Amino acid sequence: MSQQIKTLLSFERLQKYFGARLLLDLKDVQIRPGQAIVLTGMNGSGKSTLLRILCGLETAEIDGAQFCDQPLRVRPYPPVLRQAIGYVHQHPVMFSTSVAENIGYGLVARGLGKTALRDKVEAAMAWAGVLHLRDSPPAILSGGEKQRVALARARVLEPRLLLLDEPTANLDGAAREQVIALIPTLIAAGSSIVMACHDRDLIALPDVTRWKLRDGRLEQRSVVKSSG
Repeated sequence: MSQQIKTLLSFERLQKYFGARLLLDLKDVQIRPGQAIVLTGMNGSGKSTLLRILCGLETAEIDGAQFCDQPLRVRPYPPVLRQAIGYVHQHPVMFSTSVAENIGYGLVARGLGKTALRDKVEAAMAWAGVLHLRDSPPAILSGGEKQRVALARARVLEPRLLLLDEPTANLDGAAREQVIALIPTLIAAGSSIVMACHDRDLIALPDVTRWKLRDGRLEQRSVVKSSG
């Protein structure tokens, strides 16, 4: 189906004001099906704000919105986007239950049956490398483990668009490498992805488009092609 769609999500214009200050003034924003985008820019440039707008956590003035090539009203934030878009915060919020229950929370909310729920959660935990933490409370997890659980919790819902806010910002060493290793598999799975980050290794991933926010505008850079 996604191959038949030219644009997954687009806006003719998006503006975000904080009081009298115009933080974002973006024109002709287009995210294609299966596209991977790295969003860069200085601190305070509006990267996190843009992600929060896309997932409905903040409002903005938006004209000419389309989803799957069809016109869309974005205020109030439409249920079709809530179903289609996943968001992983820089500091993931975990429920005070087990890792498995955290990952399966969204599926339970969707009314998925117990057998399918168990299978999907098991697969997601295996993908994220946290099977051994299945029954652990999130309070004992490291930063890297929390980030991988949060990625699994988003991935298991099979979002059409996945938004990642600084997925490696608070990690180093092996924890950072483990999270980076998951990103290409998310891209390969076919979801469109927008990652706000400063991480050079994420920026340099092959087949990723770079967007840069500067002075409220969006500069698009060329895609880094894979060697294969």
